[in-house]
Amino acid sequence: MVNLIPSSESVMQILKETGAYRQGHFVFPNGKHASHYFQMPLAFRFYDNSRVLSVALSRKFRMDKAISSRLPKISIISPSPGGIPVAFGVREALGAEQIYWAEIENGKRQFRQYLKDSDIHPCIIVDDLIRTGKAIEETVELVKELGAEVIGCGAIVRFEDAPIEIEGIKIQSLTEFDSNFYDSFDDWKAAEGNDAQEETVRF
Repeated sequence: MVNLIPSSESVMQILKETGAYRQGHFVFPNGKHASHYFQMPLAFRFYDNSRVLSVALSRKFRMDKAISSRLPKISIISPSPGGIPVAFGVREALGAEQIYWAEIENGKRQFRQYLKDSDIHPCIIVDDLIRTGKAIEETVELVKELGAEVIGCGAIVRFEDAPIEIEGIKIQSLTEFDSNFYDSFDDWKAAEGNDAQEETVRF
């Protein structure tokens, strides 16, 4: 029987093989230094990988009777364009009727699509990864402002210091990642025990 929910190790292997997870010395826009970087769309460009990851995450939701009993009249929502491939994959796997995604405009997260109160079915919010939880928390508030109900949240990768639930709703994920960020190159080098590296990737 095919395992529809692969192990955390198998998920990380897919991300490594596709280049969606990279190791080295990375400097993020906020100036923080880290030994890792995720670029999840690189995994979802391959249909087989997209299918494996989407079906696995969808199974986590389908196992919840409070969600499965409401299929297919639910919405799948991504907090940002980056999570759109995940949202489409989970929508297909669950047979959900609707899909939406939010965008940042004038510093505020909002739906570009014209929506009225009650347009959105009870929804599941999914993203490629959850680093701090801010994006998904803002999307929960955005959905509630439209009078819709949030019945599930999830991502392919959840950082261990991110929230494990939002407003009582558990965040489902396929793997959890122990994140370490440092204020300077010297702090990164001392903590990670790495030899000095010439190549530094900045974003």
